[in-house]
Amino acid sequence: MNQNVSSKKKNSFLMQGSILALAGIITKLIGFIYRVPMSNLLGEQGNGIYSVAFGIYNIALTLSSYSLPLAVSKLVSARLAKKEYKNAWRIFQDALLFALVAGMTACLILFFGADALETLYAREGLAKPLKVLAPTTFVVALLGVFRGYFQGKGTMMPTAFSQIFEQIVNAIVSVFAAWQFIRIYKNSTDEAAYGAAGGTVGTLAGAVTALLFVVFVFIAYLPTVRKQNARDRSENESHTRLYGTLLLTIFPVILSQTIYQIGYTIDDFLFGNLMAEHQIADQVISSLQGVFNTQYNLLINLPVAVASAMAASTIPSIVASGVQGRRKERNDKIRVVVKMNMAIAFPSAVGLALLSRPIITLLFPSLVTYRDVAVNLLLTGSTAVIFYALSTITGAVLQGGNYMRIPVIHSAVSLTIHIAVVYVLLKYTELGVYALIIGNVSFPTLVSLLNCISVHKKMGYRWEMKRTFFLPFFASVLMGVVIFLTNYLVQLIFSMFEGMEAACNMVSLVCAGGLGVFVYGAVILGTRCFSKEEMRGIPLLRKFAGS
Repeated sequence: MNQNVSSKKKNSFLMQGSILALAGIITKLIGFIYRVPMSNLLGEQGNGIYSVAFGIYNIALTLSSYSLPLAVSKLVSARLAKKEYKNAWRIFQDALLFALVAGMTACLILFFGADALETLYAREGLAKPLKVLAPTTFVVALLGVFRGYFQGKGTMMPTAFSQIFEQIVNAIVSVFAAWQFIRIYKNSTDEAAYGAAGGTVGTLAGAVTALLFVVFVFIAYLPTVRKQNARDRSENESHTRLYGTLLLTIFPVILSQTIYQIGYTIDDFLFGNLMAEHQIADQVISSLQGVFNTQYNLLINLPVAVASAMAASTIPSIVASGVQGRRKERNDKIRVVVKMNMAIAFPSAVGLALLSRPIITLLFPSLVTYRDVAVNLLLTGSTAVIFYALSTITGAVLQGGNYMRIPVIHSAVSLTIHIAVVYVLLKYTELGVYALIIGNVSFPTLVSLLNCISVHKKMGYRWEMKRTFFLPFFASVLMGVVIFLTNYLVQLIFSMFEGMEAACNMVSLVCAGGLGVFVYGAVILGTRCFSKEEMRGIPLLRKFAGS
């Protein structure tokens, strides 16, 4: 009986994680679809302004709201595990007040400080998109509390659907607004800046849509909350104590996420200023930043989004198992969620590297001058996918195990080394934008190593190397061989014809990519990387689990 209950709980955990991961994939795919035409609309210089603005905006979000879904879900799930419904509700109320204050503060600072930031980053036109993004920080802060509350209650559906609706509205409005702004200001010297500002309008519209959706779901769910609170006879925690607990949970997460986000904007700052010392033209600097932050990071972040989604769903479940003293169940959850991430990250890294040219050529046809740069960045930097996925999920595991400060320390140490490496390479070598790639790979690699050691030492978790790392790596190598040979054969055939480059890239991507995915899937299933029980909890693999 207990075994059946435990099995159901594991499958529910996997199901909720899979729902959020699937939503993450869908939103990233929508992001691809709209960012491609928008990238082509903005041009290289516009993309540079847009990407730097988003780097600063992400720091503002991190300081005001990125920590809220994780912190709220962790605290709510811990109280619900002990049937303390009223205290879970009080956590929600206190977090909402915190979001109002923090979100509005970030909004005002970003709006009124936009001109100063434009001067600091030496990026003309930067203030325009920043002022459009400012109110979004307030909206997203409120949105984060609602999402965290639902995740803490063990349901990922409101978060998943709100993410999808947010991205759909974002996509439509961003492309339309960017096109309109460019059309209206086509004769202005600030055309690129206005285009970037237009592209950020969709971000605000999407966030507002998502907030309205979760509020609607919350209102519908409110009678259930009231019934649970009425039955609860546990002792109320004081608001003072809850705020203390909330802040102690939020600040380590803020520091950890800030370190991640600040790395990107520090790279932008160092690259812009140090490349100028090498007498590189401002337009060239903006264009290279656009290639790195748009083409490269856009592609790298797609598989990493799965790790972020799984991390969000992992914490409440790990917290609940830890509170109830079920160590084996907690470790089983860690094993499955890390394995799922690695099973996605390894083939993603190999596929992006080997198919870099057809991917870049087909997705970004307007990128001509810096196409080879974009291809080489993706080819050399695709391994970052593996380590960002691993560092993200292991950081979430440690935070779920109540080791809040450890990921912060690891990220701070890694960022310090990262800044030193990037500074030295930019100042004293001619690597240029490739120095950013070295930093982009080395940072998550060190964080992953440190996190993995701590998960073992602090949580007593024994890493299952064969099925977690070796089998996905082995299957990815075989997939890579198939992709390489198929791509070579397609290129050889099309080389006999003139003017067939676009068709060649399309056929290569479809045939090589399709065969590669088939081979990878066959090897993963054939080697039994996932047990039947694990497969039953994963929607995409359930039909292969058998009876």
